[in-house]
Amino acid sequence: MTDSPALPVVAVTMGDGAGVGPEVTVVAVTDPQIRAICLPVVIGDAKRLEQAAQIMHVSAPVVRVASVDEARNAQDGIRVIDLDLLPEDLPWGQLSAVAGDAAYQYIKVAAELAVKGEVDAICTAPLNKEALHMGGHNFPGHTEMLAHLTGTPEVSMMLTAPKLRVIHVTTHIGLVDAIAKIEPGLVERVIRRGNDALVRAGIDHPHIGVCAINPHAGEGGLFGHGEEAEKITPAIMAAKADGLNVDGPLPADTAFYLAGRGDYDLIVAMYHDQGHGPVKVLGIEAGVNITVGLPVIRTSVDHGTAFDIAGKGIVSPLSMLEAMRQAVMLASRH
Repeated sequence: MTDSPALPVVAVTMGDGAGVGPEVTVVAVTDPQIRAICLPVVIGDAKRLEQAAQIMHVSAPVVRVASVDEARNAQDGIRVIDLDLLPEDLPWGQLSAVAGDAAYQYIKVAAELAVKGEVDAICTAPLNKEALHMGGHNFPGHTEMLAHLTGTPEVSMMLTAPKLRVIHVTTHIGLVDAIAKIEPGLVERVIRRGNDALVRAGIDHPHIGVCAINPHAGEGGLFGHGEEAEKITPAIMAAKADGLNVDGPLPADTAFYLAGRGDYDLIVAMYHDQGHGPVKVLGIEAGVNITVGLPVIRTSVDHGTAFDIAGKGIVSPLSMLEAMRQAVMLASRH
């Protein structure tokens, strides 16, 4: 098929080359429904993509391009800006400093393209945090890395599943540190970022539920030390005063149930596991990770590098396909 010049361009980073990233990437960027709505340009290693295509029985050729402009006019296939960083005999499913560094370099190039306005969105295959650190890049994950590379002081992680959307006030820090970091200004900014993202996605006046920190939302002061009243309620009141449709602080054990049955368009979680657990129970295969607050749309799969099945041709591409769809939908409204 011939890609329309009007289609949004999505930079697709192939993630850790030793994991399932190359496999889900080759399936997603050759999917006819994805190709009908965007021009995917992979940032990665062409040789690894060729291996992954063979493993996943994808017949499209891997086409090396030097730029996005060249990708627009290239022959049909898996168009890749080839950084050529991986050895051809890189083992599948094993930690590698080389693969960790390469995963960082793919993201760096994608971020540069985004900042220059050459791509409309970034969609990332999974990287491995331990390999990333072995490769010399001390970031907790994609979210923090992209914030650094784009000069963005604060971003939020949003996870979406078929029946649930969650945005996080804190993510990759310990629970004690998370509670210390939570304060009304941060909570309010996260509520507003989540509201804005949903409005861009076509949800008019989203209904947002905000989780408490303590069990039963503190039970009137019986649990905790008044964190809800001190850290969360002022943010909710400020957002409501501005016309946002916000409820809380809600006991987390009921907030996700209510959202799952459709009462809320978005739940604001206070810390990593509070938000991640329910999303992954409800739909990890079709889950998508969205970084909110960057100057460019960024979506990702909601699963890891899955070293145990990497290179075996059995990984499900559903999360990557959904991440691509969400990237295009949000980019078209950005």
